[in-house]
Amino acid sequence: MLIERIWTGNAYRNFHYLVACPETAEALAVDPLEWQLCWDAARSKGWRITQILNTHEHRDHTGGNAGLVAATGAKVLAHARAAGRIGGVDRGLSAGEVIRVGRLELECLDTPGHTFSHVCLLAHAQTPALFSGDTLFNAGAGNCHDGDPQRLYETFSRILARLPDATRIYPGHEYLARNLEFTLDREPDNDAARALLARMRNADPAAAPVTTLADERCINTFLRLSSPSLIERLRASFPALQARPDERTVFLRLRELRNRW
Repeated sequence: MLIERIWTGNAYRNFHYLVACPETAEALAVDPLEWQLCWDAARSKGWRITQILNTHEHRDHTGGNAGLVAATGAKVLAHARAAGRIGGVDRGLSAGEVIRVGRLELECLDTPGHTFSHVCLLAHAQTPALFSGDTLFNAGAGNCHDGDPQRLYETFSRILARLPDATRIYPGHEYLARNLEFTLDREPDNDAARALLARMRNADPAAAPVTTLADERCINTFLRLSSPSLIERLRASFPALQARPDERTVFLRLRELRNRW
């Protein structure tokens, strides 16, 4: 499996991805808002974009569909319940479906929360890879303005938490430094987050590290719900919180704080 991460440099701080089969040179474009960048990257590598995957319906992920379809003839794939809002979708997806790119196979995960109809793609390769859209960011979690934080918690606890530590995370946006700052605001003794933030200060976003799920369990406050220092700080913000709150409550309070932080 070949993965090309494309930094857009736009105001949304989008990452786009090409996932290509080394044997057939077929490629899947993930959330190609800046479609010309994706097309140029594919042509430079001799790849043919045959499919487009939208993780969800927001325009900063779907806005390049028409241009890339016109240039390549690619088929558009998205969550079955988001297809009507996106328009022009050739294949509606549901949990467990397999997307084939040449000889590659990627599993569709139903991951609501950021929106009610969101998918992530999991590549069951020698090194697993998760194309996580706006569900899981490097050191952060998606907002729920068009979704539901309860559903996002379920996605984190029932789906993402069960993935292998070696899974590499490919999110829809580059927010790493800001997310690390939030982790440290909630957990000031998190040395792993502090060390990575020092590396990211004034760093080129195009060179942001690709984290693994093992990394995320060290630096992402939304995956560290039993941290004693996190809970202590959270109780200062929410005095009615129990001394030993359940993980759902911690997650929801964190998401509430992040909304206005």
